Amino acid sequence: MSTTGATADSPQGPRKSSAGADPLAALGSLPGVAESVESVRKAVDRVYGHRVMRRRSNEITSEAALRGARGSAALAGADWALEEVRRRSDFSGDDEARAMGAALRLTAEAGQLLSIWRQSPLRVLARLHLVAAADKGEQVGRPRQEGEPVDEPLVGLSLPSAAETHGRLEGLADLVIAGGSAPALVTAAVVHGELLALRPFVSHNGLVARAAERIVLIGSGLDPKSVCPAEVGHAELGREAYLAALEGYVSGTPEGVAAWIAHCGRAIELGARESTAVCEALQRGAA
Repeated sequence: MSTTGATADSPQGPRKSSAGADPLAALGSLPGVAESVESVRKAVDRVYGHRVMRRRSNEITSEAALRGARGSAALAGADWALEEVRRRSDFSGDDEARAMGAALRLTAEAGQLLSIWRQSPLRVLARLHLVAAADKGEQVGRPRQEGEPVDEPLVGLSLPSAAETHGRLEGLADLVIAGGSAPALVTAAVVHGELLALRPFVSHNGLVARAAERIVLIGSGLDPKSVCPAEVGHAELGREAYLAALEGYVSGTPEGVAAWIAHCGRAIELGARESTAVCEALQRGAA
């Protein structure tokens, strides 16, 4: 992607250029991205400005976590009603139940890893996979090796080699550790998109990618109380739109990457709208 110095589809993925430029910050200049960043900020501000947030923010955070986990699991093939998720206590049954359980565990774990993320994002990703896929034995918590199959049937994109995946993970980690001036939306979208494109683990990559997006949004200060669950928005926009936007990211074109960032921005806005509705319900005494 010559306009930014970072190409999502390159063997190295987004990375620092030899001149030291920050490719994530450069992505903020893509067409429509600044507008998406501003729209997300306004949506988040509306939630945080709600009067219920001053008194009952812990309840909003807990409800957002539940709804976010439900949304992430829906994209992984377990599209359950919210009340079913709320009612169930055993998630050890079939594949859908296990996916839902994994999503719930990841949402709970994400908030515990914020202090580690900026120092060691690869360690956090390994921990997320361990939490999501504890039944996978020796393959848990480490990137896949050459020849290992990946169980991610809902993402049909070509799979990068293990060597390419390891290199791009290192590049992504270097960018996270270095920090920079990129808006939180841009960083979250790139982390999410890279993990889905690479599918670095043998399973549960979508769930891990969405949990990592959540960590970026919280840790960046955009959504410090985690009340704007992007997973809700991704599920509401639908799997077809999600995968189409991901294809744009993987294409590496400026238009495709910008469209993915905008898609992630819209998902955050919808998550913010969901929590605003919860605030209003609490205010009316209806929830």
